[in-house]
Order: sequence, then C-alpha cells, then structure tokens
Amino acid sequence: MDSTSPDDVVGTDGVSSPESHTSWKRFALFSIPAGAAIGGILVAMAGGALAATFSISSQEFKISADEMTGTGFAQFGWINATAREQPEPAAVAGIREAEIVGLCQSVLTTEFPMVGNISLMLTAGDAGTPVRASELVIDMNQMDGNARFDNMEIGRDASTLDKGPDGLGRGQGHNDLFGMQSDTIYVENLEQTAQAASAGTFRLHNLSLGVSLGDEECF
Repeated sequence: MDSTSPDDVVGTDGVSSPESHTSWKRFALFSIPAGAAIGGILVAMAGGALAATFSISSQEFKISADEMTGTGFAQFGWINATAREQPEPAAVAGIREAEIVGLCQSVLTTEFPMVGNISLMLTAGDAGTPVRASELVIDMNQMDGNARFDNMEIGRDASTLDKGPDGLGRGQGHNDLFGMQSDTIYVENLEQTAQAASAGTFRLHNLSLGVSLGDEECF
C-alpha cells in the first residue's frame, strides 16, 4: 500500500477525494439485476449449470476488523443455494492476498429455546501479527467501512473479471452481470454480514475461539 491516508479515496488520476463510507448492502442490490436475469440464474442453478461450491447454512455471521489490506480484488452479484435449495442473493468479493488486523468473527444461534441464544466468537490478528489469507472469497449481504480502491474498474462484465482469486469471475460470474475490480483494496473499521467464506490458506495469529450463552457479537 502507498502512503496515502486511509481517509482519502484515490482515483486513477492520483487525486484524493474526501472519505468514502461504503454501504455494500445498497451496492449489492445494484449488483444483482431483477426479473429475467435472476430468473435465468435460478434456472441454470436448478439445471446444475451453476452449481455452488457448497450449500450455505442460511445462518448469517458477522465479521469485523480494524483494517483489511488486499491485492487483487474482484466483486460481483450472485445467488447462492441452501441445502434446501432456497436461493440467497449475495455480493461475492474475492481478494488474492489479504492481511487483516484485529479480526473478529461471530455467529449467533437462536434455535435453542430451552437454553436461550448461543454465541460463537473467534478473534485473531490482534497481537502485532495480522491474519493472512490467500484466495479469499466472501459471500456477503452487507459491508460498511472507510474504503479505498486503486485502479478501479466499475461496471465490467462479471464473466471477464481477472484481478481477483484464480477462477473467480472468469467463467463463474454470469454473463451480463455487473462486476467491479481493482488492483488493491483497503478498508478501515470493517463491519460485514456474510453467508459464507473460503480461502486457499488462512493463517490466524493469536487465535481465540469461544462459545457462550447469550448474545455476544462482533458488532
């Protein structure tokens, strides 16, 4: 990353603009066309043409971080499928190499009326060594934070994205779907609600995982 302040958004012309607060929940709505386009994806999924890597659980989880720095970013709208074959729209974001400072991940389960809510929380990367991930892909519903992208391409056909993890976008993003990509991504004060995540490698320094009764979430 360069020495530009994380509170600046830098365009390809090198000019800084004021701080950007990105609502990826709204962005995801623009990423996924309505009507016939979604119908076409669902038909393809039913026919096995666009089989997901794995069935999602229908249970969201939260991710937060003090800082996330990445190289090779790509994003497009998509529709996942649960084990019951229910469609779940998502914004799929991929990063080739990522470093995360102050990672928190939490899952809140409310399906146990006899004992109340159960929380699972994982933290890492908060003792001077960041979490490192390669080929990171996150299927998310919402993301907030102060973001900066370098050499951004917005509106590129999702089937042609080539800056993110290997295989992401090229041949996987449906033709004519909205996509975006950049050489780098930096997000400060990240808060994200997600459906699924995967990585080629995931190195978590100072990992701590706990399960408790009650409501304990990252945000």
